[in-house]
Amino acid sequence: MPITIDALAQHVSGEVLGNGEILISDVASLETAGSDNVSYLDSRKQLRHALNSAAGAMITTAKLSEEFQRRGSKCALILVDQPQQAFIEAMLHFRPQAPRTRCGISSNAQIDESAVVGEDCDIYPNAWIGKNVRLGDRCEIGPGAVIADNVTIGDDCVIHANAVIYHDVEIHDRVIVHANAVIGADGFGYRFVNGAFVRIPHTGSVIVQNDVEIGACTTIDRGMIHSTVIGEGTKLDNQVMIAHNCQIGKHNAFASQVGLAGSCTTGDYVQMGGQVGVADHVNIGPGTKFGGKSGVIWDMPAGGTFHGIPAINEKDCIRNHFSIQKLPELRDQVKQLSEQLAELKAQLADSSQSDQSSQRSAA
Repeated sequence: MPITIDALAQHVSGEVLGNGEILISDVASLETAGSDNVSYLDSRKQLRHALNSAAGAMITTAKLSEEFQRRGSKCALILVDQPQQAFIEAMLHFRPQAPRTRCGISSNAQIDESAVVGEDCDIYPNAWIGKNVRLGDRCEIGPGAVIADNVTIGDDCVIHANAVIYHDVEIHDRVIVHANAVIGADGFGYRFVNGAFVRIPHTGSVIVQNDVEIGACTTIDRGMIHSTVIGEGTKLDNQVMIAHNCQIGKHNAFASQVGLAGSCTTGDYVQMGGQVGVADHVNIGPGTKFGGKSGVIWDMPAGGTFHGIPAINEKDCIRNHFSIQKLPELRDQVKQLSEQLAELKAQLADSSQSDQSSQRSAA
């Protein structure tokens, strides 16, 4: 239902600059917003897009609003301290999330008689729950999900459709596992014996700590001796690969197609862009960030930002990038200098022959 900008500002605890009587019916991005939409601006990097936006209202900060208006914008503004947070509140006002769908425990779910299921759980048809599983309160197990023997799952967890949790995995509270994720498969470990690969048993497990979210089709392998650990609050995007024995710190964030080879460790608050690859046994310090497609082949210190293959300091990577762009020009310069050098050598040779001829004539 549409509401006025004044009412929306009150909802997000903001202050209106401009016409507060305009009706707003939904949220939208800066690029797609129309006159009945509200968008948000929380960075100077977005200023150009905001100035070109047709949004009827913009959520932003007081500081950004000054520059926004100085550049001639007539858009009504809602001033807040945290624009993105206020925008999310506005979005949920216009698009309230549906309440949790309840199905109880389906008669078509396969639950071993030794499993312990907590209170107020929903277990959908064709879910499979093995022996000695312990499932906490208020959990949701999607259709086709597999929870193998001896798995422990804490309270308020959601295991989406067709996810597979292998035996003996330990999942703590408020964890979300998206569709088709696989947790606890054997690691990629083999010995090469007499001309053949011999499989190494993996007798460890996986521990997923509180408030972790694991994206669709992500895989986390069990450890060979000890458990692979995903630290509290860590967020893994779709199609992330965490190999055996890795120890991931708290509140890490890995974008899609990140891959960590075996026995890597990360400190807290590490961030990786899409398709970052990390070699085995690498240690990454807390607070470190990696740009997309970085190749990490050695230990990395705390707090830096790195790019490239191999990953190096951001400033050095940018410098190298611009240097590479200049290579065609440098090649042409070298070619020109080589031609000039050849001409000078020819002139010197001619001059030397002329001098020798003059000396012979004088003799």
